[in-house]
Amino acid sequence: MEYLDFEMPIKELKEQLAKCYDIGKESDVDVTATCNKIEKKLIKAKKDIYKNLTPWQRVQLSRHPNRPYTLDYIKAICGDTFMELHGDRSVKDDKAMIGGLGKIGDQSFMFIGQQKGHNTKTRQYRNFGMANPEGYRKALRLMKMAEKFGIPVVTLLDTPGAYPGLEAEERGQGEAIARNILEMTRLKTPIITIVIGEGASGGALGIGVGDRVYMMENTWYTVISPESCSSILWRSWEYKEQAAEALKLTGEDMKRLKLIDAIIKEPAGGAHADREGAFVAVQDQIISAFDELKDLNHTDLVSQRMDKYANMGVYKE
Repeated sequence: MEYLDFEMPIKELKEQLAKCYDIGKESDVDVTATCNKIEKKLIKAKKDIYKNLTPWQRVQLSRHPNRPYTLDYIKAICGDTFMELHGDRSVKDDKAMIGGLGKIGDQSFMFIGQQKGHNTKTRQYRNFGMANPEGYRKALRLMKMAEKFGIPVVTLLDTPGAYPGLEAEERGQGEAIARNILEMTRLKTPIITIVIGEGASGGALGIGVGDRVYMMENTWYTVISPESCSSILWRSWEYKEQAAEALKLTGEDMKRLKLIDAIIKEPAGGAHADREGAFVAVQDQIISAFDELKDLNHTDLVSQRMDKYANMGVYKE
């Protein structure tokens, strides 16, 4: 397990606890009381650290190398029922954008999301979770397929942004994302969107238009990363913490601004500390959201979705 700077007190207490148990095993000394004392300190340290996180610390947690990615969630939720589908039927299969059919119980869903890699080789293979235009066109193809067969769509957002390379722009990156936003607003099947990690810029929004939009507790969702914002405003990445604060990118900020529907509570210590707990929380939220949407007819579904986004940013003086 890797630890971030602000998690070091937790690491130290875990190491003390492990040593305490080892002493108990290797000798006849009763260390139960000492171990219990350390465990209480560990629980308190976790509560104190994770209940007072700054926006920048939440950004760091969203990027934690042990945090589960899209395929981790899908495989945990759907098991062997998941069948990945490939290609945009035009250019190629974008490995940064994955999608396919899976079941939760007896209900089929079309799962779509950005996928990052776990090591250098797979990060390059997945292009660091940054999709090309063909990735967004693949996503749209799968959404249209889901609409045709009356299957609800679940999108899982985790990307630092769409791929900004010249070749992506030449193949119409902006048009692909804009097309997805347009088509998703009028898709005649329920769309459930969950930010499971980084939710940056149009790269996230390209699959982020949903009837219900949720953010996991330690994620962020905004137009630009704190580092890029800092480099534009201050000509330096040194002010990324101030930028994170100013961008209002946390789940609490987004919920207060009425841009998302709810925050999915993560297990103590974050999704990376208890992956199974995170999988259960996401699965429960998908089921709950689908129960709210399944009885709506197509006209009401699309109408409510359009109203939802039309009302964003509206205020009265």
